[in-house]
Amino acid sequence: MRTSCDFGGGGIVNVLNANMYGNGSQTLVLAHGYGTDQTVWHFLIPYLALYFKVLVFDLAFSPNVRPQVYNESKYGSSYDGYAADLVCLLDELNLNETIYLGHSMSAMIGCLAATKRPELFKHLILLSGSPRYLNGEGYKGGFERSVLDTIFKSIKQDFPSWVHTFAPTAIGVKNHPSAVAEFEDSLLRMKPEVALSVAKTVFLSDQRWVLPHVFVPCTIIQSKKDPVVPKHVAFYMKRNLSNNGANNSANKVKILKTQGHFPQLTAYPLLLKVLKDEFFA
Repeated sequence: MRTSCDFGGGGIVNVLNANMYGNGSQTLVLAHGYGTDQTVWHFLIPYLALYFKVLVFDLAFSPNVRPQVYNESKYGSSYDGYAADLVCLLDELNLNETIYLGHSMSAMIGCLAATKRPELFKHLILLSGSPRYLNGEGYKGGFERSVLDTIFKSIKQDFPSWVHTFAPTAIGVKNHPSAVAEFEDSLLRMKPEVALSVAKTVFLSDQRWVLPHVFVPCTIIQSKKDPVVPKHVAFYMKRNLSNNGANNSANKVKILKTQGHFPQLTAYPLLLKVLKDEFFA
């Protein structure tokens, strides 16, 4: 059943600045994460467009999207609003059986959308994703609550200073100033209050419950050392995804021999090799 979408100012394709590249028969959807926009895929698109019809778009918090689209009631407490947007976008474009590549928060957005409308997805590629960033009993997401509270306080009190600290940490690769500058510039375009709202949604969300309900095959791609998502989280995700009736063999983990949270910026040849080996005909 199609989802009803009302943005009060045109279709969601226009509202989220959706763009399509390439003329392949298979659609590949690229969804960005926190603090970036669709341009984060600029190294990959020219190559991927040779093999796929590549769809990119901006999430609702992006400065490229008109400000009134982002509101706390829809996006401030969970990923549900983002997942609904994704479903609406694919419906408006009449797309089914897509390959979906979601980075960071968009990994779990894709998982959530797949639980609601599995026919829209042929395969999910979960890049640097996590269902839970906060440590808890029996689970190590990578962050203590006190650390997250410090992050939220820093965003609120001095957003530019926080960005200049967080960007190189998240990029996580020494001697890669261009990637750091790109992420910094992207983050600084966000309104501080929106950046804080989204950060709280991401870092405090708990999407672990979603994993057993995902029946679409998944490939989890993770850097060997990611300052935002510990490597063991990738294997946690694989263990907890639906068995799909095949002892979980439909789901895979691919560890990139690199560092950082943004391999699409700092190690895109490695990422392309995994995508080519797994998905290119």
